[in-house]
Amino acid sequence: MIKSMTGFGKASLEKNSRKYQVEIKSVNHRYLDISVKMPRGLSYLEEAIKKEISENVKRGKIDVFVTFQNNSIEGREIKINTGLAKGYIKELRKLAAEENLLSDIQVNDIARYPDVLTIQDNQDDEEIKMEMLEVIESATEGLVNMRKVEGEKIAKDLKERLDLIQNKVNEVSKFSTGLIEEYVVKLEERIKQILKEQEIDKSRLAQEVVIYADKCSIEEEITRLNSHIAQFNELLNSNEAARKETRFYNTRDE
Repeated sequence: MIKSMTGFGKASLEKNSRKYQVEIKSVNHRYLDISVKMPRGLSYLEEAIKKEISENVKRGKIDVFVTFQNNSIEGREIKINTGLAKGYIKELRKLAAEENLLSDIQVNDIARYPDVLTIQDNQDDEEIKMEMLEVIESATEGLVNMRKVEGEKIAKDLKERLDLIQNKVNEVSKFSTGLIEEYVVKLEERIKQILKEQEIDKSRLAQEVVIYADKCSIEEEITRLNSHIAQFNELLNSNEAARKETRFYNTRDE
């Protein structure tokens, strides 16, 4: 069954105080082209994400959008830049002495200054990778299902059109069956009218019939049309990814 090139999948996951959300959309493309947009801290997962998607999607321009929020305290460590804090204190006391100000410096005041307190994120990359691939798999499944549904609708419409074409081809083929014989009768009558009592040259008549038959015969076209319809039906029923360059050629012109 054919699949549509357009689709959308979305999934979210909240696990171990970490929140993931993934959106995947696809449009028509000759090959498989996957683009991933995610927070810089997760960039190491890009190839793993592409591999997971490519196992289920073979063609299309795929755009992946990842949002990530880590509220877990595991793997996080608060660091105090002691040297920087002492530098702030030293300069503040110097300023207070020069300007005759009270030097009432509190530790919580110093902590508010830039870069005094930092949070180091020593997250478990492998655990986050497993969680990310879990939500990617779910979003990809949604994308594939939508492409299947759209593909079924397209296939149904194409099949109805093919059946209509096939019926018309059969009608044309039926009407063309006695065309040559009908022409022979009309040609004989025409020649008799022209020659009246004179004898008809049967060999000349046969030549005319052959020439006409070659010019007006549509058997080759009928055969080609039937072949194209059969190939089209095979594509509709195939599970293989159809390539964009698939064409039906006119063998008469080759």
